[in-house]
Amino acid sequence: MNATRTTREPHPERPGPTPTDRLLAALGGLLSAYVSLAVADLVATRVRPEAGPVPAVGGAVIDLTPAGLKEWAIRAFGESDKTVLQLGILFLLGLLALGVGLLALRHRLLGSCLVLAFGVLGALVAVNRPDSDSLTDAAPSLVGAAVGAVLLYALIGLLGPRTSGTTRADRRTFLLVAASTGLAATGAAALGRAAGSPVQQNAAASRAALRLPRPASPAPPVPPAAQLEVPGISPFITPNRDFYRVDTALIVPKIDADRWRLRLHGTGVQGEHNLDLRELMARPAVERDVTLACVSNEVGGPYVGNARWLGVPLADLLREIGVRPPSEGGPADQLVARSVDGMTIGSPVEVVMDGRDALLAFGMNGEPLPFTHGFPVRMVVPGLYGYVSACKWIESIELTTFDAYDAYWVPRGWAARAPVKTQSRIDTPRPFARPAAGTVMVAGVAWAQHRGIRRVEVRIDDGPWQEARLAAEDGTDTWRQWVHPWQAVPGRHTLTVRATDGTGSTQPERRTDPMPNGAQGWHSVVVTVEDA
Repeated sequence: MNATRTTREPHPERPGPTPTDRLLAALGGLLSAYVSLAVADLVATRVRPEAGPVPAVGGAVIDLTPAGLKEWAIRAFGESDKTVLQLGILFLLGLLALGVGLLALRHRLLGSCLVLAFGVLGALVAVNRPDSDSLTDAAPSLVGAAVGAVLLYALIGLLGPRTSGTTRADRRTFLLVAASTGLAATGAAALGRAAGSPVQQNAAASRAALRLPRPASPAPPVPPAAQLEVPGISPFITPNRDFYRVDTALIVPKIDADRWRLRLHGTGVQGEHNLDLRELMARPAVERDVTLACVSNEVGGPYVGNARWLGVPLADLLREIGVRPPSEGGPADQLVARSVDGMTIGSPVEVVMDGRDALLAFGMNGEPLPFTHGFPVRMVVPGLYGYVSACKWIESIELTTFDAYDAYWVPRGWAARAPVKTQSRIDTPRPFARPAAGTVMVAGVAWAQHRGIRRVEVRIDDGPWQEARLAAEDGTDTWRQWVHPWQAVPGRHTLTVRATDGTGSTQPERRTDPMPNGAQGWHSVVVTVEDA
């Protein structure tokens, strides 16, 4: 009997994903990332805005960025550097999301798990930020990632392998689900932002309700002659909206003034002390005009401003709790101020207590501190760069030593002690201006906080130095305006300025970089004078 051999028909091969499938999968990955971030943002408004994945990761990136790269970012983007950083993070996440979508097309579960993994990473970063004090900071990243992972799994399911390939109906369903989900996430995030964070709402309400005390020691009126009537010169008092801002906070901390506390402790302090805002403001208040400058300011740069500050003398408060400067035998030579966002700033105790108007300030130009400038309380110390004195959003002061502790910027290559250097700047004419021949007013500002400005000189091309006319001095802790009438003749010219401070020290000619303790050198601009 002959056996009959049965021949099996091979199964038809499943077709691989088409280019359209790949495009839709990449779109699915991008959409899942977008929805994840939108949901995380919505959750963060209820938890804490700073706990969102982009602010948390961005803050970690800032902390890990080399100092030289930070300086480049400030030079290149100015006060928009944080926006550029966040856009860069979003761009990188977008590229990763496209890749995850393509991966999920072949490995659906693995792609969704990667979305979850990114959420776990964001949560770990959030709860380990210096300003985090609760595990709830993990919620925005985890909830957002969970929603994104489920969405990606569902979307890729509509593109899953079929013996006949993905049908047009499947693709239409994919696009419908994608569009509706994206719109829903956008709407929810917009509503969440419109409603605002309860934390931020309470902070805004507390600032609106705050009434500043009358100063026991008011600032003298600004001499009328301190403001020169020269178009283009910086105003003597910088409006709050125009005052420079350089810090590492991606989201400006908004603190409820009613819940704010200041902790004072450390070496040489008699016990531990805590003050709330009402107790601080009940102390005799001092009002002073003080110019602040950022160490990142290059020669001729914009990161300097002058304001009228209201606060309480820091030295008096320190003496009351037992602190003595090193010159009087005190054991602590460094005061470390800590911000609510984890920033630490170290100041020399000797300088803070040497008689200058070092303040714990709560007022700026007649109003409570703006949130961007440290509400409810910040430090102001004349004569020191901001990174070693001007702690914003301050919440604690610890007395220690420079040997025992390095504040935030020191391990990143900046000097531990940084008195402000004598500087001068030409405000007008602007670089590459084309003024008409005749009298051109060359004017600007010069500053050497706590030393004052004695003289400003201007040089045209390689000619002799000519002394400029100084505006009236408001005090040694503020900048000083100056002006020089120049009889301009047609052609290309270089205008240079230098200043001499109250000690008789003149700015050196050679320019240096801001790092490690502030830039110095002569500021110059090039202009082209045209025929009148």
